[in-house]
Amino acid sequence: MRKIVECVPNFSEGRNAEVVEQIVGQMEEVAGVRVLDVESDADHNRTVVTLVGPPQAVEEAAFRGIEAAAKRIDMDEHRGAHPRMGATDVVPFVPVRGVSMEECVEMARRLGERVGWELKIPVYLYEAAATRPERQNLADVRRGEYEGLKKEMGSNPDRAPDFGPARIGSAGATAIGARPFLIAFNVNLNSSDVEVAKAIARAVRHSSGGFRYVKALGVPAGGVVQVTMNMTDYRRTPLYRVFEAIRTEAARYGVSVIASEIVGLAPSEALVGAAKWYLGLHDFDDAQILENRLAEDAEDWVPWSTLDAVAAPTATPGGGSVAALAGALAAALVQMHAGLTLGKPAFAEVEPEMQEIRRRAEALRGTLAEAAQEDSDSYGAVMQAFAMPKGTDLEKGTRREAIQKALIYAAEVPMQVARLSVETLELAKRVAAQGNPSCICDSGVAGSMARAAVQGALLNVAVNLKDIKDAGVAESLRAAMEALRQRGEALADELEGLVGERMNAS
Repeated sequence: MRKIVECVPNFSEGRNAEVVEQIVGQMEEVAGVRVLDVESDADHNRTVVTLVGPPQAVEEAAFRGIEAAAKRIDMDEHRGAHPRMGATDVVPFVPVRGVSMEECVEMARRLGERVGWELKIPVYLYEAAATRPERQNLADVRRGEYEGLKKEMGSNPDRAPDFGPARIGSAGATAIGARPFLIAFNVNLNSSDVEVAKAIARAVRHSSGGFRYVKALGVPAGGVVQVTMNMTDYRRTPLYRVFEAIRTEAARYGVSVIASEIVGLAPSEALVGAAKWYLGLHDFDDAQILENRLAEDAEDWVPWSTLDAVAAPTATPGGGSVAALAGALAAALVQMHAGLTLGKPAFAEVEPEMQEIRRRAEALRGTLAEAAQEDSDSYGAVMQAFAMPKGTDLEKGTRREAIQKALIYAAEVPMQVARLSVETLELAKRVAAQGNPSCICDSGVAGSMARAAVQGALLNVAVNLKDIKDAGVAESLRAAMEALRQRGEALADELEGLVGERMNAS
């Protein structure tokens, strides 16, 4: 399973489209990252960007966005309805698939340290990444906003940042954290009296005695007023419940709801829940939703999509990704052979071993499949390093260092594919020797695929190795390559012989 992280950086610019495009453009240049949504609000003077991708790429994209915003946004000039304390106000990492909250916390801390010391921007860790309880709540971290923080930082020890200097510049400060998925939900009222919106916000937000998973403020919004909210757990506090509470509270003031909006992306589950409630749907199953049924069948289309992607006239996915997929297919066949041995009386003695093989083969299959994308990402990192500026001696040195780091990473990925494929060969040999003989041909194919995976992966190590300047690293890679090549060939030959013997005996 490919690891996917969501990041939702909020930038303190919602009026200058050119500045927003420049910031987003820097993030989009990172290979593997996909920007799903960019939503700017002129009244809030704020832009919310939603991007997804593998952890390393998303972390790099977040850094580039923060760096670009720091160069283009002056907080001394910034005015807007939404609370803020920095050019990049907040950067949350959200686990989506194959990633734990703990991994997102580590991402937040790495990024915070890098932003603090490379960009000289004070960084506060919040939510799950917070280093102290009073910094878990973003509102507490942002108290006083940019202006208040500027007065207190350096004199109040409680406002000392987690990373970076204890002084604030024109880029302000940034909160970086890890959290579950939340929905930014706003409700507009047909009134220009912001005190009405503030009173309703107090009624629905948790800190004032309202709903447990709601944070809310009352703000002006383009001639009317708005209750702007973060729904921090839409399952436990659904959208429709809060919407109806706002409607009821508004009626007390002779005010009505005129519209609502979701800023950024929202899970379909949250919207379907609202539809079920308002329509009074009885015994409605989510499997009745057309798109859900289509998604269930999506796996049937994946092989063809992969073939199309490889066949396309683009550099990625290429040979490294195909080698990883060959290894994943080999592991899948091993898993299948072990599974077809389990539960049969004739193989009761080897059942514990088959269970172990099956579990490990499943893990290898997932890791190798993920490596197919990681190989493409590593190639993108090399290309990005080569594209770095080289006008000055400093830029040349930075570029050389980045190229070497990217080349080493691009060699390490296929090296890991080769290691895992050799392990797959070891499992294939064990299951071929003791497993159900009716599947022996499948183990033979697994051996052929795993052999190809080892050979293909090592070719990709070699192509990057020739440009690595660090002699120690290069020698270590060469030694590891040769050991894997010899071990892989020996195992594949042994497996091929074993398969031939069992096929002839059956």
